[in-house]
Amino acid sequence: MMKFSENEDAVSPVIGVILMVAITVILAAMIALFVFGMTGNIETPKNVALTAKQISGNQLQVTVQGGGDLSTLEYLRIEVVQNGTTTTDYYAYVEGSQKKFENTAPAPGVTFGAITVGSIFTSDEGDDILTSGSDQVTITGHFMDGREYMLLNIFL
Repeated sequence: MMKFSENEDAVSPVIGVILMVAITVILAAMIALFVFGMTGNIETPKNVALTAKQISGNQLQVTVQGGGDLSTLEYLRIEVVQNGTTTTDYYAYVEGSQKKFENTAPAPGVTFGAITVGSIFTSDEGDDILTSGSDQVTITGHFMDGREYMLLNIFL
């Protein structure tokens, strides 16, 4: 009696390699879809440059230096933390052609004027906005699309 042996060694490695390549391609496609799908939700921050300094004792002066998103800036919210204890909010904006620096938010329906390069907002004389200690000033911009972005954080 003759014994025949079947040799199937050549078939198994080829099928294994094809399956591994297919799995790798499918995984790469799924990862790419996941990664590229998430980047659509990332918001780019607004670009507006400001400086702030203490003048005439306890007054605060904010100067607009420029930025690509300046044309969409409506107003600035200025948060002052005096010596790490007292927090007060102020608002700087242009109404019509008048620059305002107030401790109340702009009224609903106010018509904002353009804040331009070189615009200077100064607190009123006698307002003790800053102390002689280390005060933290955080300036947040409110833009036409309703979003707010922190533009400056400084200790004076």
